[in-house]
Amino acid sequence: MEINEILIKAAQFFLSLSILIVLHEFGHFIPAKIFKTRVEKFYLFFDPYFSLFKKKIGDTEYGIGWLPLGGYVKISGMIDESMDKEQMDKEPQPWEFRSKPAWQRLIIMIGGVVVNFVLAIVIYAGMMYTWGEQYIPTSSINQYGVVVDSVGHKLGLQTGDKIIKVGGNEIDMFKQIPIEIILSDNVDVERDGENIHINFDDKVKEELIKSSNFISPRIPYYVGAFSEGSEAEKAGLQEGDKVVAFNGKQMLYFDEYINVIPQAKGDSISLSVLRGNSTIDVNVYVPEGGKIGVYPDGDLTKFYEVKTLEYGLLESIPQGAIKAKDMLTSYIRQFKLILNPDTGAYKSVGGFLAIGKQFSATWDWQRFWNFTAFLSIMLGFLNILPIPALDGGHVVFVLWEMISGRKPSEKVLEYAQIFGFVILMSLVILANGNDIIKTFF
Repeated sequence: MEINEILIKAAQFFLSLSILIVLHEFGHFIPAKIFKTRVEKFYLFFDPYFSLFKKKIGDTEYGIGWLPLGGYVKISGMIDESMDKEQMDKEPQPWEFRSKPAWQRLIIMIGGVVVNFVLAIVIYAGMMYTWGEQYIPTSSINQYGVVVDSVGHKLGLQTGDKIIKVGGNEIDMFKQIPIEIILSDNVDVERDGENIHINFDDKVKEELIKSSNFISPRIPYYVGAFSEGSEAEKAGLQEGDKVVAFNGKQMLYFDEYINVIPQAKGDSISLSVLRGNSTIDVNVYVPEGGKIGVYPDGDLTKFYEVKTLEYGLLESIPQGAIKAKDMLTSYIRQFKLILNPDTGAYKSVGGFLAIGKQFSATWDWQRFWNFTAFLSIMLGFLNILPIPALDGGHVVFVLWEMISGRKPSEKVLEYAQIFGFVILMSLVILANGNDIIKTFF
């Protein structure tokens, strides 16, 4: 990857991260101010020992830290990541978090998560209004069927299968098929005119997660481009040719040629191609490497029906909410998969490097906002988990107080914060450790 591509990915990553952190923290900041709770610091990124920028306005110091692992608001009288024991040893003051009624503290704590989910809805609604939603229906893919790799074969699928249902449900958008298979335990296919039900267990899912291409649309063999020194180009093949036969035998799909051409290395083969209204036979030498130097035309929109759903301003809002709900549901299912050790999904958990790689190597606003909305949902869900040091951990203690009428002691809150911090750091090490292993090994 070229340096400019790395810089573009990094710029998108930091912009997305900054938007999510600032708005999440505003979700805590605004209700704190409404309830007249003092906010001592509002920081993008963490600032151990020093900050890159800071400015105090009123009671609040606004700043940018140097450690891009998140951000925070430091609320007076609250046991948080700052672990300010000196402040907690003093008598509670009216402007402190601990002096506020439980219902106000609950609203302050859930504010960040609420903003994350609302932000995702707003982004998806904006995308629906601006770009609409474009996809290839599964029914269209089924005119040719699918291609599966060795992992797909272990699952029980075969190249040419037509996907009917996944997990008992019909899936209209083909792009959702791979993740739905990973999250389900069965698939129904049509094979040679017969309906077949395939069950699979969690053990195969570790390989599915690792495979980037265990199932994909089957495509006709149209010549898209040539590699340098291509034997096929020397023999007279041209871009746009449709290859339809190998040594006189009809073959319509690109995947078939991948299998048979390497078997003829060192010999010449005859390829029949459609060019305009004519069928032409071309003799091509197959070198010892087993490749003739042809890239197929992979533009699926040339072979399959493409549906585009367009929405007006008012229509886009409920569609944005539906999209956010579907993405949250999908993420929760993925999270359950990670918690199941039989799937090995925890090995695929990625850190900052894995997240950064998801952005485009060119500046693509549609992809940027789509992934930012997903990250907002992910951030909101993870933050509401009942783990001390996360928003969800604070919410659990406040709810306990509201139900039982008893407030947990500050020592309990302090130890819980330390315990939660250890858990979080362990997860950070796991995720980023996986990145390092994948990168270097």
